Amino acid sequence: MQYDVVIGLEVHAELKTKTKCFCSCKNAYGSSPNSNCCPVCMGFPGALPILNKIAVEQTIRAGLALDCEINKTAIFERKNYFYPDLAKAYQISQFEKPICINGHLRVFDKDIPINRIHLEEDAGKLIHQGNISMIDYNRGGVPLIELVTDALKEPHIESAEEAIEFLTKLRQIYVYAGVADCEVEKGQMRADVNVSLRPKGSKEFGTKVEMKNIMGFKSVYRAIKYEIERQKDILDDGGKIVQETRRWDNDKGESYTLRTKENSEDYRYFPDPDLLAVNISDAEIAKIKENMPPLPKKLKEKYIKEYNLTEYDADVILAEKEISDFFNDCLKIYDKPKSLSNWIATEVLAKTKNREQVKVSAENFVWIVKAVDEGKVQRNAGKELLASIWGTDLIAEEEAKKKGIMSGLSDDVVEKILDKILIEKGEVVSQYKLEKDPKILNFLVGQVMKETRGKANAQEVMRKLKERVD
Repeated sequence: MQYDVVIGLEVHAELKTKTKCFCSCKNAYGSSPNSNCCPVCMGFPGALPILNKIAVEQTIRAGLALDCEINKTAIFERKNYFYPDLAKAYQISQFEKPICINGHLRVFDKDIPINRIHLEEDAGKLIHQGNISMIDYNRGGVPLIELVTDALKEPHIESAEEAIEFLTKLRQIYVYAGVADCEVEKGQMRADVNVSLRPKGSKEFGTKVEMKNIMGFKSVYRAIKYEIERQKDILDDGGKIVQETRRWDNDKGESYTLRTKENSEDYRYFPDPDLLAVNISDAEIAKIKENMPPLPKKLKEKYIKEYNLTEYDADVILAEKEISDFFNDCLKIYDKPKSLSNWIATEVLAKTKNREQVKVSAENFVWIVKAVDEGKVQRNAGKELLASIWGTDLIAEEEAKKKGIMSGLSDDVVEKILDKILIEKGEVVSQYKLEKDPKILNFLVGQVMKETRGKANAQEVMRKLKERVD
C-alpha cells in the first residue's frame, strides 16, 4: 500500500544571552561542571525566579523573523515531569499563551505553518561513563525557544528532505537575526520529530510517533527515513502503530521505545505562581522590528539584483553569516562582487569547514583578488599566497614581493620569450594552424608561463599568441 507521510518538528534553540532565563548565572558553554549554578536554577526552596528581559526580546525577534503574530500577553507555566537533569522536577515553560503564534517558513515551493514559538528554560546535561551517570546543571535554566510546526494544517512537511531544508533555513534565520548561534555540536539546536503515516489520499491522520532530542541534521534525516520504513512495515503486515516516544540511537541507526501515550495532559501544566504575565506593547514590538538585522531572504534579493550574482552564488555566500559578513566587508574595499564571490566560494570556504573562523583580513584578501584581476599576480600564485598568509599577521603585498610572484615583466621581455617559444615549438604551432585545437594553444601558453616563472599575465600571453599564430 502507498502512504502519505506527515511530519511535525519541535525545534529547540538556546538563545544568545549573557545570563540564564530566570537568574543571573552565566549562560556560557564549556565552563567547569556545575560552576554556573545558583539556588534559583537549582530549584532550592524559597528561591524565586526573575525573568530575563533580553530573552523575551530575543524570542519576539525570532517570531518576527518567521512572520509570527506576537501575543500581547504571554504566560509562563510549570511543565511537570521528573528526570534527573531537571532540578526542580518541573520546567518553566509556556503552553496556553506563548509569546509567538501563527508563523510560517518557506521550504522549497510551500509555506510550512508554524504553530508557536515559546520561551522556556533548558534542562541540565546527563553525562554517562560506563555504569556511572553524572549531571552538569550549568545548562539548566539557559533560555530556550521551542518552535512547533503545525502538522495538522496544510501544507505540512512530507519527507526527510523537506525536514532538513526546514531546519537548515531555520538555523540560518536564527543566526542572521542574532537570536541564537545554533551550533549543533554544542547542543545549541536540537529537534524532536513526529512522524505518522496514512493511506494515500486519506484525510484522516495516522498515529504519530515522536523521537526526542535528535542532534545533527544528518541524524534527523536518518531517523525520519528509519521511522517511515518501520511504520510502513508494521502497517503492511496488518499491525497498528502505537503512539509512543522513541529514542534514536545514531550509532546503531535505529530507535527504541522510551514511553507510550504521552500527551500534554501528562505534564499537568498550570500557571507559575512565582511569575507575572508578560505584557508586550505595540511600541516594544515596533522597536524590535526597527532594529532587526537584514535576513537571508532580503540579502539574497540584494545580492542577485544589485550585485548581479547568480542564485547559486548568493546561496553559497549566505549559507553562513560569517561568510556573508566577510563578503560585505570585502565589498566595501573592492566593488567587484563576482570576483569576490568566486574566490570566497572556491578558496575561503575550502579553508573554513566546520564553521572555522575566516583567518584572513578583508584587506589582505581583497589585495590578492584585485592583484589577480589586474594581472599583477597569477591565479595559482594568488591561491598559494592566500594559503601562506592564512591564520597569520603577514601582509599580502609584502609577501608577494618577497616570493617574487608580482608580475614585473616588460612587454619587450614577454615578446622575446614569445618569439623563443614559437621558434622552439614550431611543429606544435604548425599543428595548431591545421587543427585549431584550443588545447594546443593552452600548451603554448603554458610554455611561456613556465619560461617567465609565472610572472607574465596568462590572459595577455594568450591574446598575443593567438594574434601571431592566427
